[in-house]
Amino acid sequence: MEGRGMNDRIKALRKQSVDTPAHIDLGRAISETETYKKYEGVLSIPELRGQVLKDYFSTKPLYIGDGELIVGEKGESPQASPTFPELCCHTLEDMHVMNDRELICFKVKDEDYKVQEEVMIPYWEKRSIRSKILNHMTPEWKEAYAAGIFTEFMEQRGPGHTVGSAKIYEKGFLDYKEDIQKSLDSLDFMNDPEALDKKNELEGMKLACDAIMILGERYAAYARELAEKETDAQRKAELLQIAANCDVVPAHKPQTYWQAIQMYWFVHLGVTTELNPWDAYSPGRLDQHLNPFYEKDVDAGTLDDEKALELLECLWVKFNNQPAPPKVGITLKESSTYTDFANLNTGGITPNGENGVNNVSYLILDCMDEMQLLQPSSNVQISRKTPQKFLKRACEISRRGWGQPAFYNTEAIVQELLNAGKSLADARCGGTSGCVETGAFGNEAYILTGYFNIPKILELTLNNGYDKVADKQLGLQLGYATDFKSYEELYDAFKKQIEYFINIKIQGSNVIEKIYAENMPAPFLSIITNDCISRGKDYNGGGARYNTKYLQGVGIGTITDSLSAIKYNVFDKKTFTMEELMKAMEDNFEGHERILNLVTNKTPKFGNDDEYADDIMKDVFEYYRSQVTGRPNMLGGTYRINMLPTTCHVYFGEVMMASPNGRLAHKPVSEGISPEKGADVNGPTAVVKSCAKMDHLQTGGTLLNQKFTPAVVAGEEGLDHMANLVRTYFNMDGHHIQFNVIDRETLIKAQQNPQEYRDLIVRVAGYSDHFRNLSKALQDEIIGRTEQNFN
Repeated sequence: MEGRGMNDRIKALRKQSVDTPAHIDLGRAISETETYKKYEGVLSIPELRGQVLKDYFSTKPLYIGDGELIVGEKGESPQASPTFPELCCHTLEDMHVMNDRELICFKVKDEDYKVQEEVMIPYWEKRSIRSKILNHMTPEWKEAYAAGIFTEFMEQRGPGHTVGSAKIYEKGFLDYKEDIQKSLDSLDFMNDPEALDKKNELEGMKLACDAIMILGERYAAYARELAEKETDAQRKAELLQIAANCDVVPAHKPQTYWQAIQMYWFVHLGVTTELNPWDAYSPGRLDQHLNPFYEKDVDAGTLDDEKALELLECLWVKFNNQPAPPKVGITLKESSTYTDFANLNTGGITPNGENGVNNVSYLILDCMDEMQLLQPSSNVQISRKTPQKFLKRACEISRRGWGQPAFYNTEAIVQELLNAGKSLADARCGGTSGCVETGAFGNEAYILTGYFNIPKILELTLNNGYDKVADKQLGLQLGYATDFKSYEELYDAFKKQIEYFINIKIQGSNVIEKIYAENMPAPFLSIITNDCISRGKDYNGGGARYNTKYLQGVGIGTITDSLSAIKYNVFDKKTFTMEELMKAMEDNFEGHERILNLVTNKTPKFGNDDEYADDIMKDVFEYYRSQVTGRPNMLGGTYRINMLPTTCHVYFGEVMMASPNGRLAHKPVSEGISPEKGADVNGPTAVVKSCAKMDHLQTGGTLLNQKFTPAVVAGEEGLDHMANLVRTYFNMDGHHIQFNVIDRETLIKAQQNPQEYRDLIVRVAGYSDHFRNLSKALQDEIIGRTEQNFN
């Protein structure tokens, strides 16, 4: 694996990226603290946020590694992870935990503990957004959050999860400053009560423009400085070209393919340094953005495919150099990974609805195949107009067994966006970022608010709202399992509990939204999100054209099979009583082999194209959707749902007792919309038929994992089977499908001997990760997924 890359340059850069340990870099936090001490109360909050970025980019250490062609790091070097004390001020214990923990650790320098203790904590502990959030939440919210009924994305990170406007390829930040000035000049202080707020926001954006241009200027000067000392003629020429590129971008619009990639990377650094937008920041339709530059340079004779691919591979290394910001507590449990979820969309359709696959699309596939890095997450959008050659090339890479690319349905994405009120033009330019979430790229703030533990709600329903794990009364007191005389009575109570907890969650999210809008604007992200400049409003304050909040449902396979077990066995067939089932669950099914066998092997299950189970899935999904979708948020938009877990299905299982479907206590619940492990026994076609009965087009994204052994997808026939499965599912309006192509024996060996399988990468949820970096519970969950075949 360490030898991957098209040439010695890329191999060396890739090796450094993979081998360097992730480590904490307090440089940004120290700079920010100095800026706040100097300007807090003097500048408006948006201006203060712009000044923070400007001061850091004016002074941060610059890094140009040996052989690099694309330049810029968030910290002082690759794998350096800045902290964001204004969002979450880590305790000294947090710092030790991050340094010492076995998985997803971040090394902390000895002197940094002292800085954290003497500088960061005294200044930021009570000022941080996390502190403000927890102070404003109700006791009910805090108890439900602590019990694992839902999570909260903003507790340690900023809203983000977005893709910026394609205008960064058409204009530079001097042009953006002109746009901002026009907006300032048009403010109406006679009639607009928000004029002063808009002025402050626009002035903050101007400072953020200055910040990114200063970074570019400094990199141009630094590259020239290195070139002066360079003795190798080829490297000297490269450094001078890097300097020339940085003379152009980000101040001016890019002129060449190389400059377009460098422009994107400067913007990426701006967004992810300003705040830590979990689900990072994604390039969106990178192939379509780069293709005009590629064609122009090829026609001019200044670029060929080899050079174009090399520059992409340099960009891939840059993505992989940025570990996700360090997380602790529940936030770590919901996404325990270094992956920062930058997700490229390749293929799909053009803005006028034609086939979007181009030469750069194939170069990107070659790049991901060659590099096999965790980051960036790479997906292919498959439209009905996508050439079969492109789909098969993507399948060919996927069957190599390292979890990329994922497959997305372009027509479903467009329809989801239309259903959410977007224009056709904006929908066609949209796609997915993060894991599987849909957005109108460049025009929408689409923000994840947290995961919702649907199977846990049934557990509370069966126990009169009492949580046996937390040992607390959390839910409504609507009766015990044995009080319900019919399935309908039980299901009605379950629905009331769902509504109760969704209300708690969304009330909290609305308050958190307001906290961010007032205290933590993102002026840089606002510059590159359409309509924020013309409206004079921040990304975090409703400035985008569309403003959507998502609440992610988790465990649809587990809840479906659990309700099926009750309905089928207790009420329909009467094979055992509710008392017997509750006792079996209380005993974790020990000594209750007959009941365990019935619920595990003799009950209709989701994932088998079985109407009995699938109808239950549809009921639960539709009710969950109806309780969330369309609710107003505080930014003039609405809430919507998607169905994905990251690693939260493991955490949600940890806080639960045994489930009616035979799932044992504290084991993971089902992930995404995938069936429960081992429940899907009728092959992959039955799985996609079951999943397609969910109305994906009313969501903002669904996640389906499938697992094959390498032999099943081998040869031309195997490739055709894979491609046909994708087409079949997408013809039924499925949103997304992804594959693990690996056998159980290999995974078991890798679990037992992690050092011998250091480079093994698997698909987890909407992202891939090194198998060795996963918790044992998550490894077991992946090992336990059904190995499908096409017989």
